[in-house]
Amino acid sequence: MSLKRKLGFWDIFCIAAGAMISSGLFILPGQAFAVAGPGVLLAYALAAVMMIPALLSKCELATAMPKSGGNYLFIERSLGTFFGTFAGFSDWLSLSLKSAFAMVGIGAFAQLVFPSTDMSQGQWEWVIKGIAVVCCVIFGILNCLSVKMVGRTQIIMVAGLLTVLVAFVVVGAPNVKQHPNFDNIFQNGFPAIFATAGLVFVSFGGLTKIASVAGEVRQPGRNIPAAMIMAFFVVSLLYVAVVFVLVGTLGENLIGKGTGDLTPLSNAAKLFMGPVGLVVLSVAAMLAFITTGNGGILAASRSPMAMSTDGMFPKSFHRVSKRFGTPVRSVIMTTSFIIFMIVVLSISDLVKVASTMMLILFLLVNVSLLIMRGSNIQNYRPQFRCPLFPWLQIVGITVYMMLIFQLINMLGKVPLLTALGFLAACLLWYVFYSRPRSSRQSALLYLVKNIVSDDISRAGLEDELRLIATERDEIVHDRFDFIVRDCEIMDMTGPVSANQMFERAADVFSGRLNIPSDVLLQKFLESEGRSSTVIQPGMAIPHIVLQGKHLFDLMLIRCKDGIVFDVDQPYVKTVFILVGSSDERNYHLRALMAIANIVQEDNFTERWTDAPTTESLRDIVLLSQRKRD
Repeated sequence: MSLKRKLGFWDIFCIAAGAMISSGLFILPGQAFAVAGPGVLLAYALAAVMMIPALLSKCELATAMPKSGGNYLFIERSLGTFFGTFAGFSDWLSLSLKSAFAMVGIGAFAQLVFPSTDMSQGQWEWVIKGIAVVCCVIFGILNCLSVKMVGRTQIIMVAGLLTVLVAFVVVGAPNVKQHPNFDNIFQNGFPAIFATAGLVFVSFGGLTKIASVAGEVRQPGRNIPAAMIMAFFVVSLLYVAVVFVLVGTLGENLIGKGTGDLTPLSNAAKLFMGPVGLVVLSVAAMLAFITTGNGGILAASRSPMAMSTDGMFPKSFHRVSKRFGTPVRSVIMTTSFIIFMIVVLSISDLVKVASTMMLILFLLVNVSLLIMRGSNIQNYRPQFRCPLFPWLQIVGITVYMMLIFQLINMLGKVPLLTALGFLAACLLWYVFYSRPRSSRQSALLYLVKNIVSDDISRAGLEDELRLIATERDEIVHDRFDFIVRDCEIMDMTGPVSANQMFERAADVFSGRLNIPSDVLLQKFLESEGRSSTVIQPGMAIPHIVLQGKHLFDLMLIRCKDGIVFDVDQPYVKTVFILVGSSDERNYHLRALMAIANIVQEDNFTERWTDAPTTESLRDIVLLSQRKRD
């Protein structure tokens, strides 16, 4: 059983927005101010800009391959099984750790709402972890029961969260003090602003969680890019507006004690809204962490499921519950892992590792798009195309490399060493488990083969992309499609005469229809003699009527050098030949209409000419957007 497309635009908008609004807004501003001073406002804006290459690259890849799996799927199909193995485990680990951190955040802010002097800090730590575990279990159950329920829950929580944050900005804006809080926005220098942008950049990473559940999105070609881009602009503006209010009202008090206030929004709200503001913003913070944790389990559980489907993880994890329509085993494993992280380990340290790996994944996603486009695979048909290609991806790769080095400098060698150890573990898994079970050709291999050889062979990835596009576009094949699936396709070298083409076509049809080839040839020549079948420059649709009953067949022909129908007219490079008995006259006309719709599609001639194989020609027809019967 496969996953159902139950998530609509608002579901995935709220998954993305809810995943972005968490620690980056409720915890990090104080620590960021300690580094950049008032320039923290520019740091958040710069971090949003740096997110654009990953955002737009994922929008394109997700509309071309709208299947659950996200980073794993994109990177595995473009770069191969090893990088796919690394991406799958990295995505799962990163999302799981971020979710674990969010669960702990729920418990931490509960301390503000329900203060108690009767417990020691050590006791509070276990209370916080207990709250986090309970929340994790609840969200795990919710994810097992219904994806649609998760989406609806996200909508309610994110709507409430956005309302509170907008109210915070509106009420707080009149209390902003331009002097002295914004007198010297560059007081710590641009290097400090850039370093801070790297610190808060990971807060925007939740935006791309949508790609992990792309296989469960209705109308993915429209909804995924629209929801991701809208969530990006809404939350980015909200980030900048909230930080503006924070700096303008708290100023140096944002630093608090030590390296930065850990509850800046709650403290700012208390300043200009009183104790009620403290409670409301603390509840909003818990709500933010809830949306992050809930959406995180949903997204993280899809990585092992996708890997399992491809044979790179035990098969049982790709099974979907017939009753609930969810990958229950994958959800349970992910939830159990998050609980283990909460109870046993220091989440804050591991989140630093997760952030490093997330940046590596963003870098690889941009590389993936470069390879997918560069491979010229015919069936790579994204419904959203990233603008400014390839320069945006090159800039993105450069920026993410700089951020990785910046993060290592800020956090020490532990994230780097941990990431390298994780890479080594993935290599062992690849050697002993993934590689023996995978025989797919990646787009990178396809690209290399095309560069070193003119003999282009069809890759299995093309067939997979055709099936994905068929499902994405909700194409229900009609009789014409089934005829195309079984028809003969000739890729002729020329130039050749029309008579030579008809001779070869008659030989092929003779074997398929059990009619003498000379009879067929005579009918072709008589039909062409009565009226030319060249319907437009470079294209012809010969068609003949045969004796018999229930006969209908089709042949597709391409001749790049041209077929000579008339020496005074442009050579024909595209031919559709129709043959059928008289009782199929009505269908004959419908087939002609189908062909007319196909050849009128944008860039048909270019795609037909550039198709590398005869099967690619077949795919052009099968994936056409014509109206089916």
